Amino acid sequence: MKRVFIIHGWSGSPEEGWFPWLKTELVNNGFQVEVPTMPNTDEPEIQAWVSYLSLLVGEVDEETFFVGHSIGCQTIIRFLETLPENSKIGGCVFVGGWFELMNLETEEELSIAKPWLERPIDFSKVKSHNSNFTAIFSDDDPVVPLNNKELFESNLNAKTIIEHNKGHFSGSDGITEVPEVLEIILKSSLER
Repeated sequence: MKRVFIIHGWSGSPEEGWFPWLKTELVNNGFQVEVPTMPNTDEPEIQAWVSYLSLLVGEVDEETFFVGHSIGCQTIIRFLETLPENSKIGGCVFVGGWFELMNLETEEELSIAKPWLERPIDFSKVKSHNSNFTAIFSDDDPVVPLNNKELFESNLNAKTIIEHNKGHFSGSDGITEVPEVLEIILKSSLER
């Protein structure tokens, strides 16, 4: 069974922005789709989010796909790092993902982001489970600097796409569809 897990970002929800559209499109294409409400979404913590995702997903296989938005991308990457050695997944699409941030405004934001920004990731372990990573960025994202494009390319050998004027791909940016994500998942699932 082809499964897709769509992981929202910091202070996000399953009903936000383009998630309902993507879920509907994928279900119409025969996927089982989960868009969970992640725990304590206003104060995301690595352990809580990765553990929750792990419980939700259970065993992975090459028909298991992940789509992340913002901190949801980090959650997926850190989840992959925890998988048993020979586990394989079908692919990942990261939208507005980051290893560096800018324009955090409050001490609280800085303290929430700090572990996500500073706790090391074993990228060789992450890549051992999948070689099909795509990262999508916007040239006017107010919090994700464009140098993250190179970081995703070098850390994960990710294919990268730069969109124009999509902000942080949030509902508040008016983004209700991200057609590239659907195309990538459909194409990846056909290659399995």
